[in-house]
Amino acid sequence: MYYTIRQFAEMFHTTEHTIRYYTDIGLLPCQRDGGNRRVFDEESVNWMQGITCLKNCGASIEDIKEYCRLCHLEENEENLTARYQIFLKQRDEAYKRLEEAKATVEYMNHKVKHYEDILAGLVPDDTNPEKWTEETRPELH
Repeated sequence: MYYTIRQFAEMFHTTEHTIRYYTDIGLLPCQRDGGNRRVFDEESVNWMQGITCLKNCGASIEDIKEYCRLCHLEENEENLTARYQIFLKQRDEAYKRLEEAKATVEYMNHKVKHYEDILAGLVPDDTNPEKWTEETRPELH
């Protein structure tokens, strides 16, 4: 089965511009129809799945290009190890984003509790920056 660029972009919830870019830089294979329009097949779907996975993990275009380049090379232990290293790097980055997200949630929980205390009349309202003074301005966390 073949997909037009519009169908393909819709399948992956992205733009036609992004699909063109990926084909232009050699990440995504495509064929051309009789009108020289890009068409995509199941191999293209496979590659786009891999590209999307890496992109969603936060991989840079450079890392995605390197991964794709390695996939086109002869299968051997060195090649496999290099691809593995790309995923280790992305996993480490994901853990960093996870820790940042946890810190954000902790901060927001603190703020929600503070607002609940204000609304319950337990503490005065000190949340309006317009009323802060140098002595009452909260510290950044």
